[in-house]
Amino acid sequence: MGKKGASVIDWAGLTQEMERLLRLKTSPIAYKRLDKLEEMEKIPELIRLDRRASFCQVPAMVRTIGMTVGATRDNFGDRCARINGLAPTTEKQVAWEADSFATTWFANVEEAKKQMAAYPLVPPGEAIVLAPLAAGKFDPDVILIYANPAQMMLLMNGLQFKDYQRFQFFFIGEGSCADGLAQCYTTGKPALAIPCMGERAFGAVTEDELVMALPPAMMAKAVEGLQALKARGIGYPIKYLGPLCDPSPVLTRIYPEWWDRR
Repeated sequence: MGKKGASVIDWAGLTQEMERLLRLKTSPIAYKRLDKLEEMEKIPELIRLDRRASFCQVPAMVRTIGMTVGATRDNFGDRCARINGLAPTTEKQVAWEADSFATTWFANVEEAKKQMAAYPLVPPGEAIVLAPLAAGKFDPDVILIYANPAQMMLLMNGLQFKDYQRFQFFFIGEGSCADGLAQCYTTGKPALAIPCMGERAFGAVTEDELVMALPPAMMAKAVEGLQALKARGIGYPIKYLGPLCDPSPVLTRIYPEWWDRR
């Protein structure tokens, strides 16, 4: 790739193939937590965020505009900073968040604290950076993919094509970056999340989109699985037949022996 800090993995090729197979509306995102602020200097064409923001806005800047964005503790409020490992969890922050959520999302402070005790946090660091995955500017810690439910279903089917595992996902309520990004970061497993109100209000997430946080090591596995399914006639877009027709012509092509058994 030739750029300082660039990856030896063909992120561009993997991204292009996934976009082709799933017809994604926006491109996958590379996310990386930096131990030290100086590491930003190694990333080409990085734009340092120079204003207050919600974290939800940063993925939108990357996937809709194509920007490479770096951010630190100074850019985010307490909750966004804590989830991304940019601020410690202090008694003051716990009290503020619990009080705020007790008058919005939960019945009282005790219920709000239950949520805070349940969600994962990215490990501590001094900065984060997000970039288009296809740019290959760094090896990510997590890959974020936004897609509609049908595309997301096939993505997960691709991941299950070999080395099958049953996926389990979470919903903490408001705060989908914890359900997706932080969950994947701390477990090393794919994490599907329902985008929260913040992502929809500030992050340009549309009503038909879900978000998958994918371990980078599984990107090639996902693409290979999607390719294999496509070769068997299973791919996106899914043909719509409706509830009133006889499904036999389609099902006998996919499951000939099973469908013939009566």
